[in-house]
Amino acid sequence: MIRIPSSEDYSEVLARPELRIRKGLRLQLLQLIKNHGHTVAPTRQLEATTDPADNRFVECADAAGGDYLVTGNQKHFPRFWKNTKVVTHGSLSALQPLGLVK
Repeated sequence: MIRIPSSEDYSEVLARPELRIRKGLRLQLLQLIKNHGHTVAPTRQLEATTDPADNRFVECADAAGGDYLVTGNQKHFPRFWKNTKVVTHGSLSALQPLGLVK
């Protein structure tokens, strides 16, 4: 799920030097998000995170009824929001071989 204003956030985050993602791969990832992501329009503002800028991601998960919210910075987020579990990429990837995540 992608909220339109946060599309730029993905580009900015993937370009962070500490992630060491080559430009070509970043462009492929952004295209993958564009082609397979679902746009949602949150209908309400939430105050669920310790960083107000991160609330928009919880708002998207809430509007979409998402199973997971993936972040690299769990300390700003609650562990759960309703039925949405907040996870890191690594913990989500670990669930895939078990068939727990599509």
